[in-house]
Amino acid sequence: MRRLSTLKQTVETWRALESGVNDAIELVALSGDDETLAGDLAAEVERLQGQVEDLEFQLSFSGPYDDRNAILAIHAGAGGTESQDWAEMLMRAFLRWAERKGLATEILDMSEGEEAGIKSVTIEITGPHAFGWLRSERGVHRLVRISPFDGSHARHTSFALVEVMPEAEAAGEVEVNPDDLRVDVYKASGHGGQNVQKNSTAIRITHMPTGIVVTCQNERSQGRNREAAMKVLESRLLEMELEKRAEEHARIKGDHVSAGWSNQIRSYVLHPYKLVKDHRTDAESTNPDAVLDGDLDPFMTAYLKSTIEAS
Repeated sequence: MRRLSTLKQTVETWRALESGVNDAIELVALSGDDETLAGDLAAEVERLQGQVEDLEFQLSFSGPYDDRNAILAIHAGAGGTESQDWAEMLMRAFLRWAERKGLATEILDMSEGEEAGIKSVTIEITGPHAFGWLRSERGVHRLVRISPFDGSHARHTSFALVEVMPEAEAAGEVEVNPDDLRVDVYKASGHGGQNVQKNSTAIRITHMPTGIVVTCQNERSQGRNREAAMKVLESRLLEMELEKRAEEHARIKGDHVSAGWSNQIRSYVLHPYKLVKDHRTDAESTNPDAVLDGDLDPFMTAYLKSTIEAS
């Protein structure tokens, strides 16, 4: 039913555009030397041109998983408190971005830092083309700033890794043998590692054939935590399968880049000048405060448009 609804919306959009073009053609025949009608025609052509450009951009979301929900994971790099604070700043930026786009978010698991920030977080982002948008963010994000944690006010460079996975949906899309899983139950912990619940509700699932480990402790119910952890595990296994396909494709085409620590995609410089630059598209912003407040669309759009041109 969701697929049917999407197709109907697509057909209606194109038919409305066709109708608009026909109306504009009729307006051309009627306008003549009438300045008012000529002005109306110019406005209508501009509107139709904007629609066509929007539809061209929609080609960015033609991938088989682009219309799915996304699982977003952020991991602080080496550097202790500095990188953990940076990971939390990125988490806030993505949550604010999702809010602007009208996408729903749910934090499935979060490991807080000892002094500040977070060591890692896993977020489910739900809504139209969530994965299609967020796949542009896979990779290492670099921050340069004057450290708020350094008494000497030295300049520090911090790194965080962002992973984005499509949510597994169809039954049987990812096969998980229960015998391949080791499930550990423990008490949920809060800031500094102290236990915040008396009952053991947190879940850790280890997929023994691949070594993938997922945890979830944000729900008070052990069953809900297990369900969320399995969702993340299935998405990671799906992403692993997609990576294998991409690596196979790279042997022929040679353009695959994984979201590893060696692949820095964007730099956020707060000192000695203010600049955010994407190293893949050269998209820039001199307002990093706005970017870190969720204004990520220009960078995402530039990347997605570059994928259309490349294809």
